[in-house]
Amino acid sequence: MSPALRWLTVGLVIVGGAVTGAYVRDWQQHRAAPAPLVHELKAAPAPGPLAEVPARRPDFTLSDPAGHPHAVAEWDGRLLLVNFWATWCAPCRREIPLLNRLAGEPAAKDLTVLGVAVDFPDDVRQFLAKMPVRYPVLIGEQDGMDAAAAFGVRDMAFPFTAFVDRHGRVFSVHLGELHEADVRATLALIDRVDAGQLDIDAARRELAAATAGTRPRF
Repeated sequence: MSPALRWLTVGLVIVGGAVTGAYVRDWQQHRAAPAPLVHELKAAPAPGPLAEVPARRPDFTLSDPAGHPHAVAEWDGRLLLVNFWATWCAPCRREIPLLNRLAGEPAAKDLTVLGVAVDFPDDVRQFLAKMPVRYPVLIGEQDGMDAAAAFGVRDMAFPFTAFVDRHGRVFSVHLGELHEADVRATLALIDRVDAGQLDIDAARRELAAATAGTRPRF
C-alpha cells in the first residue's frame, strides 16, 4: 500500500469512529430520557377527541405525593374542578397560578380544585418541591390515565379538565389550557344550576355559546 493510500485509510477510520461515537452518544441520551406517558395538547384537537362524557363523576382512587390513597368521593357535595396534568406539559404548568388563585379565594369555600398528575411519582414530588401548588394533588400512571379515560377521553392529551357540580354530575369537560374567563363563566353557571336558577342542559348550551370559537368544550 502506498503512503498516500495508507494515510487516507487512517483518516477514514478516524472520521468513521468519531461519527459512530457521536451517534451512539445521541442514541444513549435519547434512550435514557423517559418518554412522557401521554402527549401535550398544543392546539385544538381534531374532531371527536372524546368518547361519551359520563353523566356522573366516575369513581377512582389515587395516591397523594406522600403515598396515601384518596378516593375522589372524599370531595362529594362540593363543586369539583378535576385538572389532569403532567410535569413536562407547558400548558399544564401555565394553568397552576390560575388554579392556585381559584383554590385560595374566599368565594371558593365549597370549591375543590383537584390536580391529577398523570406522571412518574418521583418527577411529581420533585416538581412540587419547587412549584407551590395550593390544592390537593393525586398521582397516577396507568391508573391516572384510566381515571381520565373514565371522564370520556378517547385520545389522551394534556391538559384536560372536568367540572363536576355539587350533585356529582359532570357539567362539562375541557381539552386544552384553561383560561380564566372561561373557568369563571363555567363555575358561575354551575352555581346557578345548583341554586335551581337554571336547568343543567340550558346552562350547557349557554356555556357553549359563550365559549364558541375559543377552546373545544364538550
